[in-house]
Amino acid sequence: MIIHNDISRSKGRHSRKSGNPEKNWIPGRARNDKPHKTYVIMCRDSKGVTLIELLIALLISAILIAGIYRTFIHQQKTYATQEQVADMQQNVRVAINRMMREIRMAGFGNVQGVLPVTFPGVGRTYPDVINSDLPVAGAFTIVSAIGGAATLLKQPGDSVGAMVLASNQIQVSALAEFDANDRKYISIGGLESHSITAIDGANNILTLNTDVGNFYNTNGSTLVYAIRAISYRIVIDASGSPILRRDENIGGGFQPVADNIEAIEFRNPDGSIPVNPNSMSLQVAVTARTDRPDPELQKAGDGYRRRQFTSIILQRNRGL
Repeated sequence: MIIHNDISRSKGRHSRKSGNPEKNWIPGRARNDKPHKTYVIMCRDSKGVTLIELLIALLISAILIAGIYRTFIHQQKTYATQEQVADMQQNVRVAINRMMREIRMAGFGNVQGVLPVTFPGVGRTYPDVINSDLPVAGAFTIVSAIGGAATLLKQPGDSVGAMVLASNQIQVSALAEFDANDRKYISIGGLESHSITAIDGANNILTLNTDVGNFYNTNGSTLVYAIRAISYRIVIDASGSPILRRDENIGGGFQPVADNIEAIEFRNPDGSIPVNPNSMSLQVAVTARTDRPDPELQKAGDGYRRRQFTSIILQRNRGL
């Protein structure tokens, strides 16, 4: 803005209407000055912006930020969903792989020789190699020589110090896997099964309920296996999440195997139930869910994503 003053100074002449200059004098003005005009000229600075331009810029910025935010939220939801699905699939793999390995070994060790097996410490009895709805409804139990093992050192007729082993006695390298209670069932070389009636802890000698039926190498190549009853079931924890648990029926209780396993079904190869305990193969179906519900899916359900995996397992030790 430029202010221009147009001032005309008098040349000693005064108004014709008044011959006395003092009468026309106005305080604050020079006696010889005439009234002047002020001109204001507005000049626009070319480097500035107007208010309208500023509002338009803010509006465009807000639209861009909103778009970026929506994209970020969408990507974050997608990543969270993929992460949960990956965890769910990993849980199913863990559950199926372990169960498949143990179910495939059902009957190993010629366990039919000790059936039914009883575990007095936990108060359970299993009559078959494969037991549906035992020890509780919805559970599944297999009997197999898949516990720990020790090496056979001496067999009937061999000397241990001053004594000779009887026809129902053997010496093993360690006793950690055996006792005369819930760990009393054994399989020698995977060929014959017995139950332990007494243990000589000083000499690692096991006295069995029946005579040893075969002759074995005692050079460290023959193993004495512990027979276990392996049970699987789904347990709901305090937070409401389903957990697949496993129990060896030796007092440890059901231990967690995989989280968010919602259901496990054991069927005959054709999908029928109940399971035939003499079947050579078995169908296992495992249903898993995500750890947290998806808000988008909650509009039409409980919000959980689910996957079901089915596998046919050949029980290669049945009928041996």
